[in-house]
Amino acid sequence: MGRRRKKVVHIPKKKLPKFFSCPKCGKETVCVEILREETRAVVGCSSCGLQDEFQIKSAQSEIDVYCLFTDKIYGASRRSPPAKDA
Repeated sequence: MGRRRKKVVHIPKKKLPKFFSCPKCGKETVCVEILREETRAVVGCSSCGLQDEFQIKSAQSEIDVYCLFTDKIYGASRRSPPAKDA
């Protein structure tokens, strides 16, 4: 009698989406275009026309630029520090 053969489970790798959701209109139409030669990225929504441009580093990917875009729209980078109690 031989041993039972182990079942091999293949886990598929998750891929990043090509289009992201727009913080203004809520549709999945935001496209990120990275221009590595010029070290900049263009983010734009094809539905409502919201568009912005960012200077990027060589290691940044589409999701990093999209996070910068949403932070700028929601104003997360302009938050004031929490008030200290006296």
